[in-house]
Amino acid sequence: MSLARRVIPCLDVDAGRVVKGVNFANLRDAGDPVELAHRYDRAGADELTFLDVTASSADRETTYDVVRRTAEQVFIPLTVGGGVRSVADVDRLLRAGADKIGVNTAAIAAPQLLADIAERFGRQVLVLSADVRRVTGGGTGDDEGNVSSGFEVTTHGGRRGTGMDAVAWCARAAELGAGEILLNSMDADGTRTGFDLDLIRAVRAVVDVPLIASGGAGRVEHFPPAVTAGADAVLAASVFHFGEFTIGEVKTELGNHGHPVR
Repeated sequence: MSLARRVIPCLDVDAGRVVKGVNFANLRDAGDPVELAHRYDRAGADELTFLDVTASSADRETTYDVVRRTAEQVFIPLTVGGGVRSVADVDRLLRAGADKIGVNTAAIAAPQLLADIAERFGRQVLVLSADVRRVTGGGTGDDEGNVSSGFEVTTHGGRRGTGMDAVAWCARAAELGAGEILLNSMDADGTRTGFDLDLIRAVRAVVDVPLIASGGAGRVEHFPPAVTAGADAVLAASVFHFGEFTIGEVKTELGNHGHPVR
C-alpha cells in the first residue's frame, strides 16, 4: 500500500454531463466533465474517477467519447466505471484512455468476471466499486450468507439490495483479483455529514488492497478520520464541483493530521 494518501475528485456522468445528488437521487447539473477534469488535473488531484451513473446502452457511445476527451486533458490516472459487463468492455475503455476500470453490478452477478479481468489486464487495472448500505436485523442473506456485518451490497445506485454481506464481498473480490476497492456509502452519499467510518474499518480489517473511501464528505475536517479508519484514498464530488473547498485544502488538512500526501 502506498504511504501517500490520495485525494480523488469523482465525476458522476449522465448523458455526457457531470451530475450530483443526494443518495443518488435528485440529480443536478455540475458541469462539463472534460472542463472539470482539466481543472482538477491543474488543482493537484492525484487521480480522477469517472462514473457513468446511468450506463444505459443508448449512452454508451457518448461515454466512450467523453472518456477519450477527458483522457486527453489529464495526466493523472483515470478510473472509469458504470455499465462494465465484460472483458471486451474493459478493453474498449482502456483503449479510449482509461487507466483503471471500476466494476460493480456485473461482478455481483458473475464474480468470475473479476478474475477474468485481472488475468487479462492485471490487478492494477481492476477496481471493485461497492455501493454499500446499512441494514438492520442481519439482512435476508443468500448463498453468500446473511448480512452479519450490518452492511449490504446494493445495485442500481443503492436502490436494490442483494442480500450479500458487503464486508465478505469485498474480501472475496480482493481474492478474485480486485487491485483496489472503491467503497461508497450509499447512506452518506451527498449528505455531507462525514464518511462512514465503521464501514471503512470493517472492510479494512479483511482486505490488504488499497481502499478508497467515498460518500459523505462535507468539510475538510471529514477527510483525516477516513484515513485514520483505514482509507488509502479519499474521494469526493459535489464539494469540489461547487467550489466549497479545494483539493489543496484537503491535502493540507491531511498533512496537518500526520497523513502524508503527494
